[in-house]
Formats: sequence, C-alpha cells, structure tokens
Amino acid sequence: MKRTERHKLKENPLATWVAELTETAASHGRQVAYGAVAVVAIVAIGVGYAYWRSRAAGEAAAALAAALAITEAPVVAPPAPGTPEATAAPAPQPGTYPTEQAKLEAALPKFQEVVDAFPTSAAATAAVYHAAATLAGLGRLDEAATRYQAVIDRDRGGIYAQMGELGLANVKVRQGQTEQAIAIYETLSSAADTRLPIDGVLVQMAGAYRLAGKTADAARVYQRIVDEFPQSVYAADATAALAEIGPGRQS
Repeated sequence: MKRTERHKLKENPLATWVAELTETAASHGRQVAYGAVAVVAIVAIGVGYAYWRSRAAGEAAAALAAALAITEAPVVAPPAPGTPEATAAPAPQPGTYPTEQAKLEAALPKFQEVVDAFPTSAAATAAVYHAAATLAGLGRLDEAATRYQAVIDRDRGGIYAQMGELGLANVKVRQGQTEQAIAIYETLSSAADTRLPIDGVLVQMAGAYRLAGKTADAARVYQRIVDEFPQSVYAADATAALAEIGPGRQS
C-alpha cells in the first residue's frame, strides 16, 4: 500500500483494515483472494447500511426540526378590516401566522410527514408526541388522546412514553375524566424510574383533585410540593392554594 494511501486511511481503522485485507489477498493467491473479496463485500454492505442509517437519521431530524420551527413561529395578527392600518399594512411576513390555530394547523401535517417518511426513527416518535400536543392545542381531544397512546406504545419505558402519559392525563382532565387522569398522575408521581419533573406532575394532579371535588386530596398534594420541593417554581402557587382551601378543608 502506498504511503499516501495509508496516510489518508490512518484516521479510519475500518478502512485501514479493509485495505490491508485486500493487500493480503493480492499476495496470497486466488483462494485467499476469493475469501477476502467476499469479506470485503460483506464489510462494504455493513458500512453502506450504517451510512444509510446515519443519513436517514439526519434527514429525519431535519424534517422534525422544520416541523417544530412552525410551532415556534411568531403569530402576527392582521389589522382589523376597514382600519387605516389594514389599508396600509404590507403583506404578511414569511414564517408568521395570523393566529395560533393557523400555526398549529400548518405544523400538524408536517409532523405526520416525519412519521410517514421515517416510521421507525426516534424522530418519528418525537413527531407523534408533538402531533398529539398540537391536536390538544387545537381542541381535538379524542385525536390527541389516540396519538398520546401511540407514543406510549412506541416508546415503552422511554422518556417520550412518560411524556405521552402526562399529556394523556391532561387531555383526560379536559375531557372531564378526572378520575382516569388522577390515576395516571399518581402512577407517574410514584414511579421510581420517572424522568419527569415530579413537582410539575404533582401540581397538575392537585388541580385534577380540585376539579373532582376532592379538596383534602388536593391539599395533601399541594403540601407535598411545599415540603419536598420548596425551591420549585410551583411552591408559591401550592402555598397560595393551601391558603385558599383553608385548614378546615385539608383533612
């Protein structure tokens, strides 16, 4: 092997090994050469597959980022019709949306495109989650619940599954199914392997208890926030809620 070729390959151990294997085959006859060529072909297939997976993952991530960019786009409401501002107003700026609903409706199909194009990728799992959140933002609660369940099924034991469970609980609250929501919150808040911020789960659970008319349970959860998470951003709200509930209704 030429020195310049070795220099080019020194940073790539796999490429160096393949090149040396080819060189050995050339110097040891036809039988070894056939075997070496077969091995090189297998390695080449493996390298090609790894490259394809890496490229596909990059494309999936880029598609997801493009969809997420829509959800972060600014909302610029147009001037009211008939006003001087409406007459003189320039055309809407690219990348802006007139309403939050318009923005969410634009993002939703983009998330589905990620799922359709890269169905087994991590980006697709994230896209299903964000599609569920988008549907919830649009008030399409039944569809949102279905998508959150799909996230849970796709990512068993993963962070997106836990986020999906939290999203599903929030949807259940909005649907008036507070008992089901509370059961999910209780499970998430007591799970040893949770990766969610417990104080955030607790404050939502306390709110669900209050909606269900279970004031004492709500007070118990608020007190847990105050005691276990005194530095939480929710601690002040929990303290205020306890004062609002009053000592006589906390037991």
